[in-house]
Amino acid sequence: MLSVGLAGKPNSGKSTFFKAATLVDVDIANYPFTTIDANHGVSYVRVPCPCKELGIKEGCGRCKDGQRFIAIELIDVAGLVPDAHLGKGLGNEFLDALRVAEAVIHVLDASGGTDSEGNPVGLGNHDPVSDVKFLEYEISMWLNGILKRNWDKLMRNYKGVGGKPEQVLIEQMAGAGVSDSQVRRAVTEMKKDLGVWKDDDVLRFATLLRAYSKPMILAANKMDVASAENVKKLLELKDELVIPVSGSAEIALRMAEKAGLIKYKPGDADFEVVGQLSKAQTAGLEKIRALMKQYGGTGVQQCINRAVFELLDYIVLYPVEDEGKFTDRKGVILPDAFLMKRGSTARDLAFRVHSDIGESFLFAIDAKTKMRLGEKHELKDGDVIKIVSTK
Repeated sequence: MLSVGLAGKPNSGKSTFFKAATLVDVDIANYPFTTIDANHGVSYVRVPCPCKELGIKEGCGRCKDGQRFIAIELIDVAGLVPDAHLGKGLGNEFLDALRVAEAVIHVLDASGGTDSEGNPVGLGNHDPVSDVKFLEYEISMWLNGILKRNWDKLMRNYKGVGGKPEQVLIEQMAGAGVSDSQVRRAVTEMKKDLGVWKDDDVLRFATLLRAYSKPMILAANKMDVASAENVKKLLELKDELVIPVSGSAEIALRMAEKAGLIKYKPGDADFEVVGQLSKAQTAGLEKIRALMKQYGGTGVQQCINRAVFELLDYIVLYPVEDEGKFTDRKGVILPDAFLMKRGSTARDLAFRVHSDIGESFLFAIDAKTKMRLGEKHELKDGDVIKIVSTK
């Protein structure tokens, strides 16, 4: 399952975001290091289901009002403080937990109510813009530390055997959550022979690896109490993808929907009241509605979706066994939805369904057009595909 990490300094609202996105109960408190061990939960990306496009009037049974929710893993890691790569705070635990994350949602305290180490200082007394770059720096420095381990010995071996630089570095980064292709991409970008790298070159390489292996989106959290000026400053940052977020508002909506008081799906820009509300509940929900109207929602689902589809460039594919009825062998309509990298081929999908089917792949059929597809055919987002194999 695709994994996305939630990271940031202590007391920024990571655990609130995590609960809002997963409805998993976690400790939430107004002091640093509430999260000690990483919390793992299941969240979802939201996409339009193709059932209506395919003319399935009764729906597919796998979607809700035409919206499909596809599971991903969300990891809420321990709060990070400056110099975490040196072991300060819970840095070692944080960085170890983040290895498996393909992307990172950096949760910022947009209210400016906590200092750089997560200590409460009162609303507006800390500039949230100053927190933007430190997480990127800490992860880069952590990767730099891994690269520098036994560096002199590594260089002697490299020069002695005349190996390929990418292979040497791939072996060095094994277990750090960096793929072989990301190492090769960073080596190409360096445009400098590995044998003459200085400390600055190693750090630059680590920074490239960070950007490729842990791309980030900024969740400007606590927008419900943040000043308009703070949110504006964050949104105006160049080269950063920033989304205003209120984790507490999303929790309130999810709980109200669960109690049957409102009709709401994660990612909606509004909600509908369907139950009997008290005056206090009405006032609270109207305050949330005004916030959603201003920003287009609570921002929680938007962060998850944009991390998966923009940062990581995933698409959604729907394998079926009956291309005429869009079902599996049991008659279930559009039974599965797979997240796969853009550029994936028909054969890639076959392997995703099962390794045996990938090995025995013959061809595929586009269920929408009924066209036959070869093994190297690049699939598009939303494709419904039948795989034909000898198995």
